[in-house]
Amino acid sequence: MNFRDGPRRLIADCRGTVAVIGALSLPCLIGIAAFAVDINRGLQQRVVNQRVADLAALAAALAYNVQKQEVILAPTARDLARINGLPDATITADLLTDVPTRGEKAVLVTVTTQVPIMLARGIGLGGSYTVAASATARLQAPESIAPCILGLTSSGDAVSTSGGATIDAPDCAIAGVGDVNNGGSRIAAKNIVSGAGSIRNNYGSIVADAVRYAVDFVSPSWNGNVPAADKRTKAATTIADPLQDNPEITAARALIGTYDPPANITDPSTPAGEDWVFGSDFSPNVARFRRGNGNYIVPAGKYTIGALKITGDTTVTFSNQSTITVARGVTIGGGTKVNFGDSDVSINGGFDGAGVTFGNGNLSIGSGTLGFSGSNRIGDGRVSIAGDLALKGGTTLTIGKGAHAFRSISVGGGSWMWAGAGNTDVVAGIDIGGDSTLALGDGNYRIGRAANGRSIALAGSAIMIMGDGAFSAGGSIASEGGSRLVFGRATNHLINGELNVRGAVLFGAGRYTIAGDLVNGTGGTKWPYTSRVTGQTYGAQLEGVSTSDTDMAGVNVTFILSGTLNLSGGARSKLLSSPNGTTAGTITSLLVDSATSTATAWGGGSDSIFSGVVHLPNSDVTISGGNSTQSAGQCFMLIANRITASGGSTSGSTCAGLPGGGGTPGRNKVELIR
Repeated sequence: MNFRDGPRRLIADCRGTVAVIGALSLPCLIGIAAFAVDINRGLQQRVVNQRVADLAALAAALAYNVQKQEVILAPTARDLARINGLPDATITADLLTDVPTRGEKAVLVTVTTQVPIMLARGIGLGGSYTVAASATARLQAPESIAPCILGLTSSGDAVSTSGGATIDAPDCAIAGVGDVNNGGSRIAAKNIVSGAGSIRNNYGSIVADAVRYAVDFVSPSWNGNVPAADKRTKAATTIADPLQDNPEITAARALIGTYDPPANITDPSTPAGEDWVFGSDFSPNVARFRRGNGNYIVPAGKYTIGALKITGDTTVTFSNQSTITVARGVTIGGGTKVNFGDSDVSINGGFDGAGVTFGNGNLSIGSGTLGFSGSNRIGDGRVSIAGDLALKGGTTLTIGKGAHAFRSISVGGGSWMWAGAGNTDVVAGIDIGGDSTLALGDGNYRIGRAANGRSIALAGSAIMIMGDGAFSAGGSIASEGGSRLVFGRATNHLINGELNVRGAVLFGAGRYTIAGDLVNGTGGTKWPYTSRVTGQTYGAQLEGVSTSDTDMAGVNVTFILSGTLNLSGGARSKLLSSPNGTTAGTITSLLVDSATSTATAWGGGSDSIFSGVVHLPNSDVTISGGNSTQSAGQCFMLIANRITASGGSTSGSTCAGLPGGGGTPGRNKVELIR
């Protein structure tokens, strides 16, 4: 061999060796690639398993929330796996306690499948391997059930009973930031929670599916009328006002104390003219109108009169389409019949008339002494009276449609006044005496206040009825026992003062913004009522809801107060909020709101049916003296600084949650936590 050929032969031999090694290692490389493919299939299967585990955990948790039985967990999870394409998977479902925090529960679901080894069999691997995925769904914590009774104070008792008092809320929670103390007959609820304090019981009963407290649970050893130990959880709970900083409420409170002032009323323009006297001793200038036997007919025309006086058994008729001005007053004696026709009439210098008819046309009476007696009528048209309108001694006054403006209105002594549809302005308030009625038709109301600060005052057995339309009062409203007050529907009733009702009141749908207290006092005057003036019946129903046998009733209403809601005497109230906020001006499910810290009292045998949230977060509410405050099968929520029930009072709600009023029940909510 040539020495120089050696390296070439060596290289050739090496090439052959590498080829042999490569050939021998090829099956290994193919096996590794196949194994990688099988591993990737397992990873893909794990993604599927995790998705199914998540869904199964949520479904099982929801099922448990409804049935409260562990046996439902595994079947629910297996059904979820089957309908999601894993009929052969191994499914486990377990109920965990104290997860994720002490006192809470969760459902753990594990989904396990076998992934067969396929391609890697070429290198001697076979069989299958296990792929598992787990998910945990948190059940709703006990405190998340919407509270119907909620005390916000952290100092001492937030919710308490004494004497024979009871509080019942079987489908929702009774909760307090501070202590919940049953010194009365019973506190019963779905859950009872003391967020930062203790739950205490004396001789009465505590009834609940679960109780939760931060400090202690105290009950005499001899008293077994409490939830079993396994239903009690010692754990702090964060409790807050669900309506705190609610933007709708904040905006509504900003309107307290605002009102629309009534239009200013001015005296009409009445040029000077000759005096006209009708009667047995008539003035020469009216002789041309005489038709014999005390009968006068004034043809259509424009008449400028100084003073107008009509006496004796006289009939005076002004023809239609006249324009009549009187500069120095009108005096019409008893026994006369005067008809001004369908004319425009302007009067200064006072008016004293009996049995007078003004037809369709504009009537303007200036300031000065003003009085009607007998039966009087004013037709359709604008009516402006700058003086104080006083009806007494059985006087009646009917006014037709049109804008109506008065300095003040006083109706007393069995008198009545009825005005048809049209806006009503009253500068210095309305006063209705006993057995007297003021009835006003649809239209916007702007009522100022009298010197005593009242916009409307009703004596015992007085009646005031208003139609639908925007309402504004510059002062307070007060009614005495036996009276009746009817508000029409309006987006917002602005009352710049308190509303103190001692008779009966009907609240038309809408919001009531009151700068002061809302008080329902003595009671005894019940709805329905049929008016002798309008011929209509009021109070049998409101918005399709029966309000019979109540003295204070409102349906689809919201009250925004600067004061509070006080109930006393034998008052019977039925106030229902708008459950969906569709009634203009109302706030969804909000019945009463006030930021006042003034104490609230519901007592004296008063009996109330409330639906909606009574939101008094800074006020201490005392329910006493045999008061009954219930929801009558509807949702009622009371939120206050402190809630105290005593002296045989009964309070309760059949409610599982209110839209916009504190959330929904926990049994309908779960979440994945891992």
